[in-house]
Amino acid sequence: MKFVISYSCGKDSTLSLHKMIAAGHTPVGLLVMVNKDEKLSWFHGVDLGLLEQISASLNIPLIKCVSGGEEYHLELEEGLRRAKELGAELCVFGDIDIEEHMEWGMARCNAVGLIPYYPLWHRNREENTKELIDLGYQCVIKCIRNADLPQDLLGKVLDHDMVTYMKELGIDVCGENGEYHTVTVGGPIFHTPVPYKCGEILNLGNTSVISVTPLE
Repeated sequence: MKFVISYSCGKDSTLSLHKMIAAGHTPVGLLVMVNKDEKLSWFHGVDLGLLEQISASLNIPLIKCVSGGEEYHLELEEGLRRAKELGAELCVFGDIDIEEHMEWGMARCNAVGLIPYYPLWHRNREENTKELIDLGYQCVIKCIRNADLPQDLLGKVLDHDMVTYMKELGIDVCGENGEYHTVTVGGPIFHTPVPYKCGEILNLGNTSVISVTPLE
């Protein structure tokens, strides 16, 4: 089947994309929500130039939906309609087990007549993370919650040692509750790794983020 994926560029949506392609389904687009004020992707804060290079390496077209907070759901639905015009029958999400997130995504799909699909639903969080690493994906730590993780993890690629460290700290190694976010820049479904550079770290109070931009 043809599908569009709600793509954060992070590890869970990447694993969902990997599983759909491995099962023989065809992606028609990466639907990415863009913060109209910050000119970055929502939540993971991915640089738009890097986003373009990720799309090119995956060879999957971008469906960018620019919005503020209030019209977020409406712009996402409009993006789903564009995907449907490209032949999408499913919209794939990377959510694991937070019911409100699933219900929200289902409502958006129902509004436009697409089938919502959650490849990772109720899979073990730690197993998801370890599987992604074992598959060879390069997921750069883009954002951390200061109460949970130290800033020196920013800009590093997620690996098994880091998972062990997170377990020792007593946090969810999947980061499903917002402990950290990643941007995926390479792995099996990428035609070539996306060259990148890490820049300034910003402390935003509760969270800290690092800029990850294309290597020019």
